[in-house]
Amino acid sequence: MKDEFEWIESITPKKNHQPTMIEGIGDDAALIRPETEFDDILCVDTKVENIHFSRKTMSPYQIGYKALAVNISDVAAMGGAPKFFLVSIAIPQDWTEEELQEIYRGMEDLADKYTVDLIGGDTVSTSGPLVVSVTAHGRVQKDRKLLRKNAQQGDTVFLTGPVGLSAAGLELLLEDQVSDDFKSLLDAHQLPEPQVGAGLLLAESGFKIALNDISDGLASESHEIAEASQVHIQLRYDQLPVVDEFNHFTAGQVLDWMLYGGEDFQLVGTVPREDWPALEKLFSENGQPLHEIGEVVEGNKGVTLQKGDDLIPISKKGYNHFSQ
Repeated sequence: MKDEFEWIESITPKKNHQPTMIEGIGDDAALIRPETEFDDILCVDTKVENIHFSRKTMSPYQIGYKALAVNISDVAAMGGAPKFFLVSIAIPQDWTEEELQEIYRGMEDLADKYTVDLIGGDTVSTSGPLVVSVTAHGRVQKDRKLLRKNAQQGDTVFLTGPVGLSAAGLELLLEDQVSDDFKSLLDAHQLPEPQVGAGLLLAESGFKIALNDISDGLASESHEIAEASQVHIQLRYDQLPVVDEFNHFTAGQVLDWMLYGGEDFQLVGTVPREDWPALEKLFSENGQPLHEIGEVVEGNKGVTLQKGDDLIPISKKGYNHFSQ
């Protein structure tokens, strides 16, 4: 990169989506207008090359897309709509300007899909690996907070879609088993889809919902809800949604991916049992999937899996992408 200011100009968006933005890139800081009916959501996520992503399994475009998707998913897990984002990037010498443009193009395409505006960030050089840090801002209607601490005994546990696909896709990529037969698994890892629509529906329902996005695996995210709410979550093996592509693998592989894989960005949550039929109907009417996968039961805080007549304790661990 020859000139920092030319670089900033090249990544400055040519259009804006959000009417509450007063000033974006160009000054020392951005200015955005608050909305009195909403609470603000702020989240940040940092990705480091060869720890969180690898050029062996991700193109520059996919790296950028996924870096923003992670943050949009966090906003969705709060029942909010994403509005703005900032990007800080530390660039080593072995990355070309064309590759960096592709990273921002990946973010731009996802941002356009969810009408999110890039409003600033920071660019520095580094002697270490590439580091991409994204900070996202969203808004959620007041009194519609979907917090981990909201679960209570008797609740239904639900999932917005199948999990384990991203971990399966990563394993295929690492083993160079790239095939159109596994496209949905590869896309789940390289181009994950944040569940913004589902999060907004959950907030719209008005029910008392505990919610998490599946970034570190179903087991870990269920544990986080159980710990925050001081409850025991019992998942049911036979109710976990699966995809046809899983038929190519062993049941043990699939279960490990589903519980510990992570990076699917589906939403797992709980809702009072009496509100479950209405929530299921709301999702059906809006063409959104929703799966009952367990319940909150009496017992010490934790997570178990009911598989046939067995109750299996589920540990709180996540998938480590580069320890396999």
